[in-house]
Amino acid sequence: MLFKITSAALHGIEAYPVEVEVDISAGFPTFVTVGLPDAAVRESKERVRAALKNCGYDLESKRVTINLAPADRRKEGSAFDLPIALGFLAFLEVVPAARLCDHLFVGELALDGRLKPVRGALPIALMARERGFRGLVVPGANAREAALVRGLEVYALEDIVRVVRLLREPQAVAPCRFEEAELVGPADYAVDFEDVKGQQHVKRALEVAAAGAHNVLLVGPPGAGKTMLARRLPSILPDMSYDEMLEVTRVYSAAGLLAGSGTVGTRPFRAPHHTVSDAGLVGGGAVPKPGEVSLAHHGLLFLDELPEFKRKVLEDLRQPVEDGQVTVVRSGYSVVFPAAFMLVAAMNPCADVRRGLLGREVDCTDGEKARYYAKISGPLLDRIDIQLEVPEVKFRDIVSRTPAESSAAIRARVTAARRIQTERFAGRRLFANAQMGPKEVKQFCLLPPEAERLLEMAVTKLGFSARAYDRVLKVARTIADLEASEGIATPHVSEAVQYRMMDRLR
Repeated sequence: MLFKITSAALHGIEAYPVEVEVDISAGFPTFVTVGLPDAAVRESKERVRAALKNCGYDLESKRVTINLAPADRRKEGSAFDLPIALGFLAFLEVVPAARLCDHLFVGELALDGRLKPVRGALPIALMARERGFRGLVVPGANAREAALVRGLEVYALEDIVRVVRLLREPQAVAPCRFEEAELVGPADYAVDFEDVKGQQHVKRALEVAAAGAHNVLLVGPPGAGKTMLARRLPSILPDMSYDEMLEVTRVYSAAGLLAGSGTVGTRPFRAPHHTVSDAGLVGGGAVPKPGEVSLAHHGLLFLDELPEFKRKVLEDLRQPVEDGQVTVVRSGYSVVFPAAFMLVAAMNPCADVRRGLLGREVDCTDGEKARYYAKISGPLLDRIDIQLEVPEVKFRDIVSRTPAESSAAIRARVTAARRIQTERFAGRRLFANAQMGPKEVKQFCLLPPEAERLLEMAVTKLGFSARAYDRVLKVARTIADLEASEGIATPHVSEAVQYRMMDRLR
């Protein structure tokens, strides 16, 4: 007999339906799975048999063929355990076969019949709603992420016995219900800018960066506070909207990193080690999975000790930094991962980290700095809007008892500036000044004659590239937004030029 149950698989962070066909007939006992299954899918036969036996459902030895359609797409993971088990239960007439078509089923089976969490429950729920399924059955641990999708009945069940009850007595099992406050809590950051002593001009630059979603490079000796400042940057970014939360949670769900939480409620902060591989940073693998740049979507990617990263890895960053997405191409197909993140990088003034700590007489020379900075390509530096020095913290700042400004106060100004940008870019697929293209720069970054002369002098003396010129205009526009100024004034351009220290040293 043939039974058909609908399940789902992931392609990048997108889900697509998979029809699980279970054919059980008399003949030599075998269990064959076809449809390009990976090892985890092929091993499901042992999990399914043991789980059903331990739940009291006896299976006779039969010839069993499992087909996962479409058969030309590779299937991976353990989410097909539940639909395969339901095919056996329909054969045993434990569940009515007619009701298997009403829902989409995903779940891994433990040997005692419990449903264990699967990767990608949120993308699967979104696909189930788009395809018009009556409901979605997921393991209980996936309840919160699947329940984020409005307009879909989600049944989060703990074991196969409860799934059987749902199919036999639909009115006896209710879909899970959560208040929005339970799923989307307030953003809560463990760190705050009030912990940072001194470094006022760096805090100002980071406020500008947060207001316009600009990329930042911090250059300074060890102990100056570069990492401390970078880790607090997400705390001054505007709170994520519901749609942004859904996008970020979708990436983390597909990567299997939610660990039972409903949403990613705070801006992501990712800080990969400098030994990270290409695929680990931008995504990829035999079966492409999101990398660090996608896990930092709508958040922050922090690269400490930037020159220590492999040159090729850094060059791979150029496309996602520019486009806000990563395209991973494999033979016969491609996958697109979102990657709209802020890049924050930190580095020492030169290769010898002790230089600059013992006094001016042994500070890094211009030649040493130039050789060290040469490890980073010019095109990548051009894509970093704000580049500034982070000096050592002065003793008077360390012992000062004057309270520093809190992240909440800075975030209020940043949010007000972002609101101006939202109104400016209404109807466009932009949310911050850093995303402006040449057309928007020409329209919204008009300069008065005095400011234009100042920028011309800076371009001539510092040798700005065309891309760097545009970056200065975008930063100047953000500085004007922080002051709620309609136009860009000369002081705004002057401050923006000061944030291009690497151009002055090249």
